[in-house]
Amino acid sequence: MNLKEEMEKFRDGLLQQRDEIVVQLDLARMNVRDEWEKAEQQLEELKARVASAVDEAKDASEDVWAGVQVLGEEIKNAYERIKNKL
Repeated sequence: MNLKEEMEKFRDGLLQQRDEIVVQLDLARMNVRDEWEKAEQQLEELKARVASAVDEAKDASEDVWAGVQVLGEEIKNAYERIKNKL
């Protein structure tokens, strides 16, 4: 194989790698977007629960608070997973 062929083969290999990475990035972007939208929905639910608990009583029951904490942890974990994927 001559030098020209070697350089073209090298270039083609890099271009193929680049194309594969572009596809993987697009898939990752869609995955992150889906996770982001789910986390945003959970955040809206959390905000509604907190507002409801505050409206109903100044001292939210332990059950309500425990539910809010669980949902909050799910949101926090989702944000951390998204951040790690970026």
